[in-house]
Amino acid sequence: MYLTHLSLTDFRIFSRFDQDLPRKALILAGDNAQGKTSLLEAVYYLSTLVSFQASNTVNLINFFALQEDLAVGRIVADFSRKDGDHRLEIRLIRDTQSNGNHATRKEVLLDGSQLKVNAAIGQFNAVLFLPQMLQVLTGSPQRRRHYLDLTLSQVDSHYRESLTEFTKALVQRNALLKQLNERSSDPEQLAFWDEQITQAGAYLMFSRIQAVRELGFLAASIHQELTRGEEILRLNYLPSYEPLEPPPGQMAMPLDSPADRSGLALPDIEDGYRENIIARHSEDILRGMTSLGPHRDELRFLSNGIDLGNFGSRGQLRTALLALKLAEVNWLKGKNGDWPVLLLDEVLAELDDTRRQDLLDRIVDTEQALLTTTDLALFSDDFRKSAGLWEIHQGELGL
Repeated sequence: MYLTHLSLTDFRIFSRFDQDLPRKALILAGDNAQGKTSLLEAVYYLSTLVSFQASNTVNLINFFALQEDLAVGRIVADFSRKDGDHRLEIRLIRDTQSNGNHATRKEVLLDGSQLKVNAAIGQFNAVLFLPQMLQVLTGSPQRRRHYLDLTLSQVDSHYRESLTEFTKALVQRNALLKQLNERSSDPEQLAFWDEQITQAGAYLMFSRIQAVRELGFLAASIHQELTRGEEILRLNYLPSYEPLEPPPGQMAMPLDSPADRSGLALPDIEDGYRENIIARHSEDILRGMTSLGPHRDELRFLSNGIDLGNFGSRGQLRTALLALKLAEVNWLKGKNGDWPVLLLDEVLAELDDTRRQDLLDRIVDTEQALLTTTDLALFSDDFRKSAGLWEIHQGELGL
């Protein structure tokens, strides 16, 4: 999979951008705050419809465009994948309502036909590395769950649907739990929402089990090469509902011993989750919230048995994240049959010469990669000769 053309209108710093892209590595060079990362953001938005920088969609629309009553930011991409050529268009619309308030919405078109937002996710695939993504390893559990959700949503429409269903059901069940606590009502009222979160939640857990196992295998191999065999990376998925029975005499599984749940069948996870949800009725009513489920799952990253989120150095964290992202590229290729576009923001800045060259050698094997930099000297002469080069200045392109 690769981009052939990218057009931006009133997106971030770009009032207008319209350019063909080469089917190879492309270096985006320029000083800070010139729009390089915003270009990566636009490409990644095509894949996930999520911004890695803006908490609100309206912040993606160009500031000057927002001075009008109707403001529209557009991302239009022509791309090729194994089933042919396609055009994906995303419109970010902020308009003024009759009461003077503003409302923002998204519209998505694939080959001219409008899609629901969820259906657009995964039509185009990209993998993104940003320095601030170290928070996936060191930040809150919610960040790691969000990472899994974004990754799985690119390849599994059932996962996207289950995530939406689970989220809606969770809100309704929690609201009912609070009512039951306040009014001392019959817990049998929970039966409908128990079943909703059981079915959707079990599929989320089942999918995460498989994905973490597969990503972990790929990441461990890449990480071993990047560390010259000195470190062993392991991904440890810790579901809040544990579908595995603990071995005799063991109360819980230690953090540094990732469990193999890959042999579990979806119906078994669903049955066990349902049983545990029902058993916790009294506790959940007392708390006014659902205490068990994929919304409370955790994912940890271990190097030589050490939890990187708590004890990893910056160099270890960066290498582990890079291994994870390169694994994600291979994983998506295996799932879809297409290479995702690789997006790397200032990835070379903190790597030593050896690891820098290792990474550049790997990038050559991908179908298309976009790399930002403030220092072209970080790239080898051979790589610069083989790659395209765009110089970005104040939202404009100089070839």
